Amino acid sequence: MGENKRLMLAGDWYIPDDPELLADTERRIELCAAYNRTGPRGPRTAERRAILRDLLGSVGEGVRIRPPLNCDFGYHIRIGDRTFINFNAVFLDAGPITIGSDVQIGPNVQLLTPTHELGPDRRRAGWEKAEPVTIGDNVWLGGGVIVCPGVGVGADTVVGAGAVVTKDLPEGVLAVGNPARVIRRLS
Repeated sequence: MGENKRLMLAGDWYIPDDPELLADTERRIELCAAYNRTGPRGPRTAERRAILRDLLGSVGEGVRIRPPLNCDFGYHIRIGDRTFINFNAVFLDAGPITIGSDVQIGPNVQLLTPTHELGPDRRRAGWEKAEPVTIGDNVWLGGGVIVCPGVGVGADTVVGAGAVVTKDLPEGVLAVGNPARVIRRLS
C-alpha cells in the first residue's frame, strides 16, 4: 500500500493525486457506471446486488439504492439492512461513511467526508484529509440534505429537506435549516 493511501485510511493529510488512489477511483467509476446502467427491478436485481457488493465496503440485506449513485471509492461505505437511498446520492468516502439499518435517504443527498486545508499554499498543493460520517439506525434524511465531514446523526432522527448538517445531531430529534438546528424532540 502506498503512502498516500495509508495516510488517507488513517485519517491523516494526504495528496489525492496518487497513482494508487487514481486506480481506485477508476475502479469506482467503472462500478458506479455499471450500477447506474441497471434497472431497479426485474432480472437485473441480482446483477445490481453483485455490483454493490463489489463497490461498497458492506451492504446489508434489503438495501435499495436508486441510480444514479456516485462515490469517491466505495470501499469506505457501509450500509445496514433495509436502507433506502433515493436518486442522485453523492457519497464522498475518502473516509468512512457508516449508514445504519432502516435509514431513508431522500434524493440529492450528499454525505461528505473530505476536508481541505484552509491555508492557501497547502490547499493549492491539493492536501486533504477525511473525517467519518455516521448515520444512525432509522434516520430519515430529507431531499437535498448535506452532511459535512466528521458529523454523526443519531438514531431515530429526522433531518428536513435542504438542511446542512455541520455538527452532530442527537438521537430522536427533528432538525432543519442551514446550518441544521434541532427544533424539537420526536416521541
